[in-house]
Amino acid sequence: MSKEDKRDSTPPKGSGPGGRIEIGDIRDKLEEIRGEVDQTRDGIRPYMTYAAVAGAVVVVAVAFLLGRKRGKRKSTWVEIRRL
Repeated sequence: MSKEDKRDSTPPKGSGPGGRIEIGDIRDKLEEIRGEVDQTRDGIRPYMTYAAVAGAVVVVAVAFLLGRKRGKRKSTWVEIRRL
């Protein structure tokens, strides 16, 4: 067995009688995790906004270029000559 396989096998301790885990312990841990997620989300939010705007610009540019190419291919040139 490697060192990574040897994990601490002691049971978790809670704040209840005899070290039991109570609902308050679970709620506190969930709030702690939620706070970390909120901090990460708030840090990433500006980058996600920039990525969304850049993606929209790329989609519009590609649609424009494909439409322009299709328009050139399907357009008809009519030449009128006077006799």
